[in-house]
Amino acid sequence: MSTDDIPAAIETFVEATNRGDAEAFAAAFTHDAELDDWGREYHGREGVRAWDRTDNIGVQAHFVLDAIEPGTSSDTYVATLTVTGNGHNGTGPLTFRLRDGLIASLRIAP
Repeated sequence: MSTDDIPAAIETFVEATNRGDAEAFAAAFTHDAELDDWGREYHGREGVRAWDRTDNIGVQAHFVLDAIEPGTSSDTYVATLTVTGNGHNGTGPLTFRLRDGLIASLRIAP
Protein backbone atom coordinates (compact mmCIF):
# COMPACT_ATOMS: atom_id res chain seq x y z
CA MET A 1 0.00 0.00 0.00
CA SER A 2 1.46 3.34 -0.96
CA THR A 3 1.17 6.51 1.06
CA ASP A 4 -1.35 7.67 -1.57
CA ASP A 5 -3.67 4.95 -0.28
CA ILE A 6 -3.71 6.06 3.35
CA PRO A 7 -7.30 6.24 4.61
CA ALA A 8 -8.28 9.84 5.39
CA ALA A 9 -8.99 9.16 9.09
CA ILE A 10 -5.51 7.70 9.63
CA GLU A 11 -3.95 10.60 7.76
CA THR A 12 -5.91 12.99 10.00
CA PHE A 13 -4.77 11.04 13.09
CA VAL A 14 -1.12 11.63 12.11
CA GLU A 15 -1.44 15.20 10.83
CA ALA A 16 -3.63 16.47 13.70
CA THR A 17 -1.15 15.05 16.20
CA ASN A 18 1.80 16.65 14.46
CA ARG A 19 0.19 20.10 14.40
CA GLY A 20 -1.22 19.80 17.95
CA ASP A 21 -4.86 20.03 16.84
CA ALA A 22 -6.81 18.19 19.55
CA GLU A 23 -10.22 18.94 17.99
CA ALA A 24 -9.28 17.51 14.58
CA PHE A 25 -7.66 14.55 16.34
CA ALA A 26 -10.81 13.65 18.27
CA ALA A 27 -13.00 14.23 15.20
CA ALA A 28 -11.11 11.45 13.37
CA PHE A 29 -12.76 8.93 15.73
CA THR A 30 -16.34 7.62 15.88
CA HIS A 31 -18.48 8.75 18.82
CA ASP A 32 -18.23 5.22 20.29
CA ALA A 33 -14.55 4.60 19.50
CA GLU A 34 -12.39 2.22 21.50
CA LEU A 35 -8.71 2.89 22.12
CA ASP A 36 -6.46 0.26 23.72
CA ASP A 37 -2.96 1.43 24.60
CA TRP A 38 -1.11 -1.64 25.89
CA GLY A 39 -4.14 -2.70 27.94
CA ARG A 40 -5.20 0.78 29.08
CA GLU A 41 -8.65 1.20 27.56
CA TYR A 42 -10.47 4.39 26.62
CA HIS A 43 -14.03 4.64 25.31
CA GLY A 44 -15.82 7.18 23.14
CA ARG A 45 -14.53 10.53 22.00
CA GLU A 46 -14.15 11.66 25.62
CA GLY A 47 -11.88 8.69 26.27
CA VAL A 48 -9.92 9.49 23.12
CA ARG A 49 -9.58 13.10 24.32
CA ALA A 50 -8.32 11.90 27.73
CA TRP A 51 -5.69 9.68 26.09
CA ASP A 52 -4.73 12.52 23.77
CA ARG A 53 -4.11 14.85 26.74
CA THR A 54 -1.91 12.38 28.64
CA ASP A 55 -0.22 10.32 25.93
CA ASN A 56 -0.33 12.18 22.64
CA ILE A 57 -0.71 15.89 21.89
CA GLY A 58 -0.46 16.63 25.62
CA VAL A 59 3.13 15.32 25.56
CA GLN A 60 3.98 16.90 22.19
CA ALA A 61 4.02 13.59 20.33
CA HIS A 62 5.16 13.67 16.73
CA PHE A 63 4.44 10.85 14.30
CA VAL A 64 6.25 9.65 11.21
CA LEU A 65 4.25 7.10 9.25
CA ASP A 66 6.82 4.52 8.19
CA ALA A 67 4.45 2.01 6.57
CA ILE A 68 0.81 1.04 6.31
CA GLU A 69 -0.72 -2.23 5.18
CA PRO A 70 -4.13 -3.84 5.11
CA GLY A 71 -5.12 -5.73 8.25
CA THR A 72 -6.91 -9.04 8.61
CA SER A 73 -10.26 -7.66 7.45
CA SER A 74 -11.31 -5.11 4.84
CA ASP A 75 -11.82 -2.36 7.43
CA THR A 76 -8.53 -2.75 9.32
CA TYR A 77 -5.07 -1.31 8.73
CA VAL A 78 -1.75 -1.76 10.48
CA ALA A 79 0.36 1.39 10.51
CA THR A 80 3.97 1.42 11.63
CA LEU A 81 4.71 4.76 13.28
CA THR A 82 7.84 6.27 14.71
CA VAL A 83 6.88 8.39 17.72
CA THR A 84 8.96 11.14 19.29
CA GLY A 85 8.11 13.73 21.92
CA ASN A 86 7.98 14.07 25.69
CA GLY A 87 6.19 10.76 26.25
CA HIS A 88 6.67 7.38 24.63
CA ASN A 89 9.36 7.31 21.96
CA GLY A 90 9.94 4.47 19.52
CA THR A 91 8.63 2.63 16.52
CA GLY A 92 5.78 0.15 16.52
CA PRO A 93 2.52 -1.02 15.00
CA LEU A 94 -0.88 0.56 15.52
CA THR A 95 -3.95 -1.36 14.39
CA PHE A 96 -6.86 0.76 13.18
CA ARG A 97 -10.40 -0.41 12.45
CA LEU A 98 -12.43 2.07 10.45
CA ARG A 99 -16.18 2.59 10.17
CA ASP A 100 -17.92 5.16 8.01
CA GLY A 101 -14.60 6.85 7.26
CA LEU A 102 -13.65 7.31 10.93
CA ILE A 103 -11.51 5.38 13.42
CA ALA A 104 -13.77 2.98 15.32
CA SER A 105 -10.93 1.34 17.22
CA LEU A 106 -7.22 1.77 17.73
CA ARG A 107 -5.00 -0.84 19.34
CA ILE A 108 -1.46 0.05 20.33
CA ALA A 109 0.46 -3.14 21.16
CA PRO A 110 2.79 -5.58 19.47
